[in-house]
This record gives sequence, structure tokens and C-alpha cells, in this order.
Amino acid sequence: MASYAFRLLNVFAESTFGGNQLCVFEDARGLDDATMAALTLQFNLSETTFILPSDQADARVRIFTPGYEMRFAGHPTLGTSQVVRDLRATGPSLKLEFLAGVVPVWAQEDVWTFTAPQSGPPKHRAEPMPPAQLAAMLGLREDDLLDAPRWIDTGADQLLVPLRSAEAVRRAAPDSGRFDAWPASSLGRKTAYVFAFEKEPAGDQPGQVLARYFFSKGGAVVEDPGTGSACANLGGWLLQQGRALPARYLVSQGEAVGRPCTLRLHVTQDGQVQVGGRVIEIGRGTVTL
Repeated sequence: MASYAFRLLNVFAESTFGGNQLCVFEDARGLDDATMAALTLQFNLSETTFILPSDQADARVRIFTPGYEMRFAGHPTLGTSQVVRDLRATGPSLKLEFLAGVVPVWAQEDVWTFTAPQSGPPKHRAEPMPPAQLAAMLGLREDDLLDAPRWIDTGADQLLVPLRSAEAVRRAAPDSGRFDAWPASSLGRKTAYVFAFEKEPAGDQPGQVLARYFFSKGGAVVEDPGTGSACANLGGWLLQQGRALPARYLVSQGEAVGRPCTLRLHVTQDGQVQVGGRVIEIGRGTVTL
């Protein structure tokens, strides 16, 4: 039998039990794909990561959900970075290798930031489904939409749905009975990231955004507490819309599911999309196989 150490962390957390939960296995050598998938299902968190050696970064990281492996995801990147820093005794900056490529990450104490792995301008495409139909699937009216929903890809493509008000974001209630007809991403995932601007940046003060992220899981619609890849795609949306740069926003997510998250979005003058958040470790343990 072999033992594998893991850590439990909360990412985008401003308090002990806030943030998005993550399990990180410190050394995944000896684990095959099926076992990684089984361990992820055992913990049943939105994502579990597995650290492996890399010849082009400080570590190679594989990210699994209970249903599939991901090329890239935001909160697993930040939480895993803190574990790699502890294990490798690196400085405040490091690089992680994902299926989507090598991603630079850096920290100010326990607030970690990554640069989205897109090369060049973010990919984007229109969604052909009529906006009124999309809005209805989210339990909203067409006049709640600020602009037409659009697919954005800065590392993982997702459907972004801009709304006119935070009240509309809070009112969103996807109908699971209609989610089978929901448009799918390039990888076949059915997701929706709804957001509204509560305050625009002013001087050195960041703007404020309220967001929610819905996805299909086992025939039901589930809400994610804090979604770094979708926040990065919000940065891509700002670029696609030609918004003024640089741009900084604090993105609030997770209040509807009792896991408040604060994501720090920065789109630089030259169009780099950066997403950050605080990481809090809450436990460690081992699994014997």
C-alpha cells in the first residue's frame, strides 16, 4: 500500500469558511488517470489537483472535476500554487504547467495572482441562440440583458451573460428542466456566467462586479462559489468590448451559495488578463491506497 498526502484549501476566501474549496495532492507520482478520477469523486469538491514533476515549470498540475479532467481552471491554479511554494520553498513567483500551457503565478503573502494562458487577443464568438430564449432559461427577461451573451476564451471557453443590474444577477434562477437545450462549450460543457457592474473604477479604486456561475452536473444546475477562469473571461470580455485599459475590478461571487468569494481582476494596459485571490489552508491528511 502507498500513502498520498493532500491539503484542503479555500480559494478567493476572505474568511476561514469562505471561498471555493480545493483538494491538492502533494505528490501524484504513482497515481494513474483512473485513480486520480476516483479520488476526485471521493472528495466530491468542484476540483481536485495533482502535483507532478515538470521539466519546464516548477510543477506540472493536473486538474480533475468529479466528471472530467480540465485543461485549466482558476481557483485550482491559485490554491495549488500555495502548496507548491510550501513544498519547493520557492519565492513569491513560480510557474505551473497545465494541459493549457505554462502559467506564471505570483504572490503577495497569501494573495495569489495568475496570468490567463491565452496567447494574443482572447477568442470570442457570438451565441446564435436568441437572447430572449437564453434569458428565459436563466429565469430572466430579455430586457435584463446588458448586451448579447457571448462566448469568451482566455483558457477555457464559457458563455458570458452581461446583465443590467446586480438585482438581475441575484434574481437569476436557471431552469434545470430546460438546461438540456442550453448551448455547450467547445468541450461540451454547459455553463453560464452572469455578471453586472455595480461600480466603475475611479482613480486608484477598483470597480465592483457581482457575478454568478452556473453549470450542469448530473442533470441538475449547480452554482460555483468562485470561478477564476470565468473571471479571466470577464477580462477577455472587457477587451472584446474595447473598454478602457488598464482596468481593475473586485468581483464578488458565491453569496447565493453561502461561500462568499472575492476575485481580483486586472486587465493591463497591454491586454494581459490577471486574476487573483486569497488562499487559506484549513487542513491536511493522507489517503492510503
